[in-house]
Amino acid sequence: MPDLIPIDDPNDPRVAAYRDIKERDLVGRQGLFIAEGETVLRAFVRDAPQRVRSLLIDGKRIDKLGEVLAGLAPEVPVHVAGQAVIDAIAGFHLHRGVLAVGAKPEPPSAQALVARTGPRAVVLVLMGVANHDNLGGIFRNAAAFGVDGVILDGDCCDPFYRKAIRVSIGATLSVPTAWLGRGEDVVALLARHGFQGLALSPAAGETLADLTPPARAAVLLGAEGPGLSRAVLDRVRTVGIPMANGFDSLNVATTSGIVLHHLRFAKA
Repeated sequence: MPDLIPIDDPNDPRVAAYRDIKERDLVGRQGLFIAEGETVLRAFVRDAPQRVRSLLIDGKRIDKLGEVLAGLAPEVPVHVAGQAVIDAIAGFHLHRGVLAVGAKPEPPSAQALVARTGPRAVVLVLMGVANHDNLGGIFRNAAAFGVDGVILDGDCCDPFYRKAIRVSIGATLSVPTAWLGRGEDVVALLARHGFQGLALSPAAGETLADLTPPARAAVLLGAEGPGLSRAVLDRVRTVGIPMANGFDSLNVATTSGIVLHHLRFAKA
């Protein structure tokens, strides 16, 4: 178990990585990220302890985290401070009292991600999903339903942004993720690897409930509002989710959960 390092001065250089968190969220951390909250920390240490660089924890929470800290390498610095000092370091009131600095993994190419999936697989392809709440919710669903990977285009937001990690309850730290190259044809890539591309459309003639899950399915989701481009929709299979009272769309994270549940549990 790592040694505990007491911090009494908000300007202590040993906790510089945690200073002014919101401002640094905007400018980036050069390959690092901030994870926030006990639930996220537990998921992080469980799934990727080798990528934990340091912790900053409210001293009142240490007793609850003993088994979590025991999962870290002894050399990982665990800084302990009171709530007022943590707030001064972070630049706002941090009621969760638990922060970690982690290292981003080197993402595989989209080609590499789909190539290593098994004969039965489900992947998500996100295009233009730039809302951190939606992205985090989608990753949470991806983890819950055992998705084999998530592919992001260049217009998606960063899954390692602090809010996306928090909303996903740490799923963005563990679900295999790849980025498309600019101009890369994801529909063609999926077809080469035997994936059936599926997109949601209120105009689809086929409902999700009637869909027999294909052995290798790729669910394509776009941003709320514009959705997927016509160029993409015309090249994949479209299905619809019937709704009541004239509604024709759902939140994209909600949609992902409904579709993934069907693909995992409907009879093939």
